[in-house]
Amino acid sequence: MSTGAFSIDQLMELAGLSVSQAVYRLHPPSNGKNVLVACGPGNNGGDGLVAARHLYHYGYKPTIYYPKQSKSDLYQRLATQLKNLDVPFTEDFDSALNSTHHIVDAIFGFSFSGEVREPFPAVIRALEITSIPVLSVDAPSSWNIEEGPPKSGPGMNFQPAALISLTAPKPLVRYFNGRHFIGGRFVMPLIAEKYNLDVPDYVGVDQVVETDRNGQKL
Repeated sequence: MSTGAFSIDQLMELAGLSVSQAVYRLHPPSNGKNVLVACGPGNNGGDGLVAARHLYHYGYKPTIYYPKQSKSDLYQRLATQLKNLDVPFTEDFDSALNSTHHIVDAIFGFSFSGEVREPFPAVIRALEITSIPVLSVDAPSSWNIEEGPPKSGPGMNFQPAALISLTAPKPLVRYFNGRHFIGGRFVMPLIAEKYNLDVPDYVGVDQVVETDRNGQKL
């Protein structure tokens, strides 16, 4: 899909901003400020890093789990921005899980395929069974874009409390049962028409819209 002349930095910033607004809708700081952001090595993880920075400025206390850090300049800068704010990074997911109020699942996005590799199987299993609400970014981690949750292994029973679809809902949404948001207020009419995207009507300065599984605004 065309990016409409946006750079990857811009798209990631807009995506992460949308994720942060969805968290604010679901779990305002008055309900608990600790947010655990689990980041994978790709673009989904980058969205999580950006979201964490915005959450910090909203008054949350994010903690970052980012065990497979990318060596690219973009991701290194995103991580450094958080470290400059004294946002903690942890390698102990279980301990961080025990002290958080909300979780952002930014491990694997809609392009994920194949096996879940270490150290993420145990993390996804923990997300499956936790009672702490989880917001997944673009796809619940381990899900297939077309077929939804895997038939076996990590993620087969993973149903996060909420999902934010970036740009537009993916086919996997039909297998999802929680609250659903669409984010990414940057799609130009020309792109929407070309790819037959049903872009929702955003209100005011909002970067997210809550919808049902068919994309209808709530």
